[in-house]
Parts: sequence; structure tokens; C-alpha cells
Amino acid sequence: MTTPYGSILYFAVLFAFLAPIVIAGLLGKRMPVYNAFVTLVFIYMMFASNTIQAIALIVFVFWQLALVRLYFNYRQKSNHGGIFVVALILSILPLFIVKAQPLLAANATMIGFLGISYLTFKAAQMIMETRDGLIKELNSWDFINFLLFFPTLSSGPIDRFRRFKKEADSPIDPDKYANLLNRGIFLIFLGFLYKFIIAYVIQTNAITGLEYNLHHHVQFGWSLVGYMYAYSMYLFFDFAGYSAFAVGVSYLMGVQTPMNFNKPFASRNIKEFWNRWHMTLSFWFRDFVFMRLVFWMTKKKFFKSKFTVAYIAYFVNFLIMGMWHGLHWYYIVYGLYQAVLIVGFDLFERWNKKKKFYPKNKVTNVIGIVITFQFVCFGFLIFSGIFDKISF
Repeated sequence: MTTPYGSILYFAVLFAFLAPIVIAGLLGKRMPVYNAFVTLVFIYMMFASNTIQAIALIVFVFWQLALVRLYFNYRQKSNHGGIFVVALILSILPLFIVKAQPLLAANATMIGFLGISYLTFKAAQMIMETRDGLIKELNSWDFINFLLFFPTLSSGPIDRFRRFKKEADSPIDPDKYANLLNRGIFLIFLGFLYKFIIAYVIQTNAITGLEYNLHHHVQFGWSLVGYMYAYSMYLFFDFAGYSAFAVGVSYLMGVQTPMNFNKPFASRNIKEFWNRWHMTLSFWFRDFVFMRLVFWMTKKKFFKSKFTVAYIAYFVNFLIMGMWHGLHWYYIVYGLYQAVLIVGFDLFERWNKKKKFYPKNKVTNVIGIVITFQFVCFGFLIFSGIFDKISF
């Protein structure tokens, strides 16, 4: 299996196949048929050495296409909530099976494939937006093109169907594409800096040694603190580097895939952090889990207080997000930890509006950034699973 953006050879092949698309873009033309061919080539490169994963991908795509198509046709005639719930559960079911499989049958052959999470988010999103009446037309080719857009296939960012289709269908302006091309090249070089230099240096010169110290209880306390910061930095630069590659390549293909990171460690509070970190995932959960749960609980009048509704929705939202990473205790604790931070900050913010205890100025902004950074890094320490790897 060829890992996307994992080697210089991958980029050499990638740029060779992208050259005709770049030339066409500078001439103001799109090449949808050639784009589809390139997608097939790179999907083949990803799964050629793993027949089981390749078959799983094909079955998954047809499964999601059938569900989305059937639900779209049904939605034109009726809007029964039960049918919507069944369609949504069936859409998420393959991902749930893959996530639960290691716990149910540890030695079984994995039936998942690289990118199943992000493809599931896209497909489930289609069903929910169809339910809301936002998707007026559905062409099977458009859906598959959106689902399998190869620059973002394995790890996002997560685009929205209507935005993607509108851009894919619109003609290219050569001048705008030239700017997009320049920005895309910059992001690709930024990805090289982040992923292959900074993240690599942190991994080889800090994390490896600190893990050794933790396993052998060498200066355990300081090693754990060092690991917390090193892992947090590694996680950001590795994933932000990958995301920069994905967005940069999307730009070269004339598609402005949304950015995933916006200086997250400069956040003044935890709410701001989740508006800057892995933004497409955060916004996806906000729109399709948190807001829907708030709306449903408000409509059913389960609680009188809107704050109680919001806080319960936060816990459900982050619990699901944690479980999405995997059904291990540290992912679940990580999700609940984030919910505690969000709810705790909101309670403090509401209290502070009445008491005027904590003013907002440049000094408190800096203090907020420092404090938020500590809480975020501790969360990543939990997320890393290091406590499950070392013996006490």
C-alpha cells in the first residue's frame, strides 16, 4: 500500500499526473474525465497491495451510493423521521463495525480501509442535508466524485457536498487559478516543512527518548511532562503537514478544500481552540451532532434550561468524537475531558459576566493562551495512550 504524501516518490508521481490539470487550469479549462482517471490511479496505488481493503472500499462506495440514492428518492415524497434514522444508522454502520472489530475479534482480518472515517462523514452528511431539504438534485457521478476526491480521501479535510459541487461545476478563471496554484504550491512546501522536518525531528530527537525514559521510569515526572509537550507539538505538525498537502493538491486541481488548522495554539480559551484545531472535523460535529441534538432536546422540551441542553449536547458530542478515534478508554476519557473543559469554561464565562472578575485585555489574552495551551497539551497526553503503554 502506498501511503498518501508519505514519500518523495509519491510526490514525483503525483506532480507528473497533475501537470496536465495545472496546464488546463492556467488555460481556463477543467478536465473532469482526466481528474476521474487520476483519482482511480491514486486509489489503485493506495490499495493495490491489499486486496481486502480494495474490495472493502468498493463495497463501501456502492453501499453509501445506494443509501444516499434511495433516501434522496424517498425524501422527494415524504420526510418520516424513522426512515431518516434508519438510513443514517445504515450509513454509519460500516464505520462502527470497523471501530468495534478489534474489541470483538482481535485477531480477525481487518475489513476496514484507509479513509473510511472521512468517507463516512461525507456520506452521512449527504443523508442529513437531504433530510433538511438542502440538496435539491443528486447525480450519482457528483456524489462519487465528492466522496472519492483523492487529495482528501485518507484523512480529510472534510468538505461539504454543495460547496464542492458548486466549485467543481463552475468554470475556471485563469487569473484566479494562478493565485490558487501559487497558494497550493506554498501549502505543499509548508507541508514538507511541518511533516518531514519539524515533526520528524520531534519524533526522533524527543519522543523516542522520552518514551524510553517512561518505560524504564527514568526521571518519570519530568519525562512525562516533556512527553506531553513533545507529543502535542508532533501531533500538530504531523497532521497539519498532511492537511497542508491535501489542501495544496486540491488547489492544484482547482478545488478550494477548506483549511483544517488556524494557529490553534494561539487560542485564548478552549472554545476558540476547537474553532482553530482540525476545523473541518470540529465544524462537522458541531453542525451534524451538537446542533441537531440541541434542536431535538429543545423541541422535545426535555429540560427548561437552554444551558442544561447545551451542556448535555457537549458531552454527547465530544464522547462520540472520542469514540470515533477508537473504542479505547483513553479516547473516551479524552472526549469527556474536552466536554468538561468546554462546559467549565462556559460556566466561568457566565459567572465572569456577572462578577466582572476577569477583564479582557492584552495581558489576560496572553494568560488565556498560556493556560489554554496547558489544558490542551494535557488532553493530548491522554489521547496519546501513553498511560496504556507504560507499567507503573
